Amino acid sequence: MAIGKSASALLAVYPITQCSNNKQRRGETGILVQAVKASEFEDGMMKDVLIQGHEFLLAKTGNNYYAADSRCPHMGGRLSKGKLEGTVVTCPRHGSQFDLRSGEVIRWLSGSGLLYRIGKALKSPRRLAVYKVAVDNDDILVDV
Repeated sequence: MAIGKSASALLAVYPITQCSNNKQRRGETGILVQAVKASEFEDGMMKDVLIQGHEFLLAKTGNNYYAADSRCPHMGGRLSKGKLEGTVVTCPRHGSQFDLRSGEVIRWLSGSGLLYRIGKALKSPRRLAVYKVAVDNDDILVDV
């Protein structure tokens, strides 16, 4: 969450689904928390979801669902406003690309020239944090 903005102010500016009354279940590595309904998603869709004070990006590709941090690790671009091609999400700010299956950096920034080289030198590539997702009936659960 941005410093100086309340959750309600953040929700008013960005279309984030807030999940405050989540169903919780014990997962293999942590707690599975209900994020949204699978029926709310179409193939190729991305959505920001607020779960327990943390912003997640949820995406659907084919029959698979993915969860990751909602912000680009480069300069905080909102990934749901970017482009989803298969399992690769592209940040709308600087074109960084990440594979939602693993968080692997596909491309760190796009462009060329002096500003590109400076930007690349100032922040070295960092993986996108990804989270396990389970589907139970119509519930999409994220391992938080």
